[in-house]
Amino acid sequence: MPFAYPTNPPPPPPPPPAYPGPPSRTPSRAPSRSRSLNIMPTRTRNRSLSVRSKKESSGLSDKSAPKHRFTMASLRGMQQPDLSKKLFKLIKSENHVIGAYETAGRERISIAQQLSEWGEATGDDALSDISDKLGVLMAEIAEQEDAYASSLEEYRGVLKQIRNTESSVQPSRDHKAKVSDEIAKLKYKEPQSTKIVQLEQELVRAEAQSLVAEAQLTNITRQKFKEAYDLHFACTIERAEKQLILAKQARRLVNLLDDTPIVPGDTHPIFEGAESARQVLNDAEDELRHWQPSHEPIHSSAGNLGVGAMPGSNASAGNGNVGYGNDIGQEANLQQHPALREKTSRSRSGSGERRVASGESLGSNYGGEVQPPYPLNETERRQVAEPGFI
Repeated sequence: MPFAYPTNPPPPPPPPPAYPGPPSRTPSRAPSRSRSLNIMPTRTRNRSLSVRSKKESSGLSDKSAPKHRFTMASLRGMQQPDLSKKLFKLIKSENHVIGAYETAGRERISIAQQLSEWGEATGDDALSDISDKLGVLMAEIAEQEDAYASSLEEYRGVLKQIRNTESSVQPSRDHKAKVSDEIAKLKYKEPQSTKIVQLEQELVRAEAQSLVAEAQLTNITRQKFKEAYDLHFACTIERAEKQLILAKQARRLVNLLDDTPIVPGDTHPIFEGAESARQVLNDAEDELRHWQPSHEPIHSSAGNLGVGAMPGSNASAGNGNVGYGNDIGQEANLQQHPALREKTSRSRSGSGERRVASGESLGSNYGGEVQPPYPLNETERRQVAEPGFI
């Protein structure tokens, strides 16, 4: 039986819902050349007033520091006391900076040699002479980088004195905190224990030790901080001013080269600036030889510090304001007991004044009997009684 087509076919199915199609693959229109050459408006630079991280977490701040290869110094950094860890890290980072300056100086000398060799290979007498003398000035600029690195090493050595002092103060803090914790535990568990009295006397001694040690730390830190950054910025100014002298003379050399275009078949005139180029080098040498620092000196009042970083009678005479450059030698006796480094005694001469000396016994100077600022236990009493102690 033949198939019969329906006279009224059903309506077609509704179209699918309109979904967002895939992004067009037609390339976007490139901006016009006239628009791309427009000068961007000048924006005011937003300068922060501090580079200190707002993140209190030390882990976040460590991520921003550059990573260096693992060495034995890394192990020493892990064993540093908490008080000196940050400064230890700073000193270690400065060592990498110094190495970078030394490397930059060596690379600059190599570039100066390559410039001179290239100028000679061009066969142009003028270009050969100018490039050779430019290489001399560039090599001298590299020497300033090396001298700057040496000066930074001196500044780094002064920072190490602060770090060593911080390391020597940390045990005093730890001992004081330990005794305080033991007293608190005993008062909670055994309020009637007789050991509390002994621990309280030990706490008095620990507080006296900590008091003297903290004063020494403050005095040494402030003095050495000023001394270190006086060295740092003085050598920075010297490097900048000497390199400025060399750069100006190098521009004089470049100005001697005639770059007037020539037509095919013509040649540049014979270079007659050889004597002028030699004079530029002589002028640069004379300016470097007669260079004198002109920056304002940083004054210090640390001249009235005695031995042991305490104000004493053996301070230097004058108004106390002295410039850096003379080592006071106040790191002596830092390994001794910090509480016994400062002693107070009453003179038998009749004046009745209380005198304080650092690092030496007052009994030998004034005839007075030395008394520590806290009760001594039996071990410390025997140490004080030994001849030549402190």
